Amino acid sequence: MQAFWTWLDPLLATLSLSRDQAETLIWVFTVIFITLLVGYFVRRAITRLEATLATKPGFKHATVTSAKGPARLGVWTIGLSSAAEVALLGTELGDWVDPIRETGVVVAIAWFLIRLVKAYETALISNPRRSDRIDRTTAEAIGRLLRVAVMITASLVVLQAFGFSLSGVLAFGGVGGIAVGFAAKDLLANFFGGFFIYTDRPFVVGDWVRSPDREIEGTVEHIGWRLTRIRTFDKRPLYIPNSTFLSIAVENPSRMTNRRIYETIGVRYDDAAKLPAIVADVEAMLRSHADIDGNQTLIVNFDKFASSSLDFFVYTFTKTTDWVTYHSVKQDVLFRILGIVEAHEAQCAFPTSTLHIASMETAN
Repeated sequence: MQAFWTWLDPLLATLSLSRDQAETLIWVFTVIFITLLVGYFVRRAITRLEATLATKPGFKHATVTSAKGPARLGVWTIGLSSAAEVALLGTELGDWVDPIRETGVVVAIAWFLIRLVKAYETALISNPRRSDRIDRTTAEAIGRLLRVAVMITASLVVLQAFGFSLSGVLAFGGVGGIAVGFAAKDLLANFFGGFFIYTDRPFVVGDWVRSPDREIEGTVEHIGWRLTRIRTFDKRPLYIPNSTFLSIAVENPSRMTNRRIYETIGVRYDDAAKLPAIVADVEAMLRSHADIDGNQTLIVNFDKFASSSLDFFVYTFTKTTDWVTYHSVKQDVLFRILGIVEAHEAQCAFPTSTLHIASMETAN
């Protein structure tokens, strides 16, 4: 070691450095070099694990992918802070090394947890084996709550690392929360509206919803903490504050079990004698129809004497709830009814008027 310093002393003299300063520099470069090596091996290890698990995407792959960036940040935070601690030992700036190191580690852990929650959320939504246990809306709600919890916890830990009292911060937060509550009551109303949508689940992403109280109808695309985005049937986005759903009725046709066919058919008064047979045949046709749900209410009855027709109504339910398929089934039912009417040599009525003209002899 003495020979090493004997060899190095002329160089130090040229650079105007003492042995203590040289030892500090050597330690700093050693720590940085070790940090480079550890960072390289950590990156290689995570990359290889990621490539190995890429063929079976799932929670393991999500965990490894989430750790890629945060792990490197953690390694560099510890390495550079250790080098800075050696370089700034005994100085005022050295007192800031520990808080900065703790902040970096907390940020790396929080970053990893936020990415992990997001990756798990995506995996839960896209995993077909779990689609019957958790829906997209619930997964997104839980994911948001967990990410907010991670960010709040990380912020409190960072404040504590810099010497702030947590009790004082929480007390200030309580007073500030009251002030913010009065100033942003609409924002809070929207927040709680979103919370109740997530808990009560009157609808989820992908549902077709409408409100009889407002001009709202379309498919739910996104449920946020402040706004819900609905895509109307003319493909326009409709943004609705969540507080609106606390005071209006919402209909969710996506959860219907059947679709209803309710039609009135009129035949001529001249075909009154054929009406009982027509009604009976229409009912028999509906009960044997493959797309009509026989377990639901099915009614075919003569209804009223209209001004130009004898009306009977058809009240039944299809098995399908799909909008396009329903109209195909309804069309088939109506064509069959028309065929039954014609098979009995009857005709569907249309508005008519009968004009009686008195003869000249009668008038005289």
